[in-house]
Amino acid sequence: MMKRGVSVVLSMLIAGSMSCQAFAAEEAFMPRPEDDASAMLPVYEYSLAGSREVEGRQGVCAENGYYWVSGSATLAKYDKDWNLITKNESPFEGYEMEVNHIADIDVYENELYIGAEYFMDGVGKNIQIAVYDGDTLKLKRTFSFEEASGQLECSGIAVDPDTKSVWMCSWVGEESGRYLYRYDLETGAYLGKVHMQMPPQWLQGVAYYDGYLYMTADDGTADDNEPDHLYRTKITEGSTYCNVTLERTFDDVTKQGEIEGLTFDKENGSLLLLYNRGARIILGMPRGFYDGYDREISEVFTYSMSAR
Repeated sequence: MMKRGVSVVLSMLIAGSMSCQAFAAEEAFMPRPEDDASAMLPVYEYSLAGSREVEGRQGVCAENGYYWVSGSATLAKYDKDWNLITKNESPFEGYEMEVNHIADIDVYENELYIGAEYFMDGVGKNIQIAVYDGDTLKLKRTFSFEEASGQLECSGIAVDPDTKSVWMCSWVGEESGRYLYRYDLETGAYLGKVHMQMPPQWLQGVAYYDGYLYMTADDGTADDNEPDHLYRTKITEGSTYCNVTLERTFDDVTKQGEIEGLTFDKENGSLLLLYNRGARIILGMPRGFYDGYDREISEVFTYSMSAR
């Protein structure tokens, strides 16, 4: 009996040792971010190539030589030279729930993906994923929103064609702003949320490009001339969390104000960034103007990109 007991104990110790080795091997397969210096560096270098004033203060997207810009309650389409083609100043026709706000936008196969909601003084409700025709700028369909997700507002939306996903982010902080929310591109079904480690503050836009999600954050104080930032993350399928890395500091815009949406112009290899200046923003809403301004100015800044 004693010999058998010793044998059992030895077997358990060996099995435990093997489990520990397997666990160590698994951990080694997923290195800590701080142990991989290259993972903590920006993927691209960005050089400011120019800017263009646009009609819309919320978001921008690009596809096949066309650009779209969203205002809080407008949609506009431009050609490759930024000539205005058409504009929809009544974009909320056709909704079953009351909405008054459009956030950052994205485009996929000539359909605009929009996070629509009713937003007032920092509080959002009636959040919906809405799809618009890229030519007429009219509403085509909406996707149901999963209230149990904990998302309290939608500041940006991105289409990931590689995984057939739609991602949403939230400007509202605390729990809502610490996650990225995923939906199925084809069915609109809610697929879950991913917890951002070291989450940026005051997310304004999200875009997918070459395996990464990029996010703009209004984390600089305009009154103190502090710049806003671009962050990136890579989400592993099945993971409940992702690590966030600083990608770019925007200290070269015309004047510090409020960063908004972003997109990647794949045809030209550039980053497009929407930035507002001139208006004082209180609880996410324009409230008067800074000295020297009698209106808010919205500009799209174009940055050429090169791999580091």
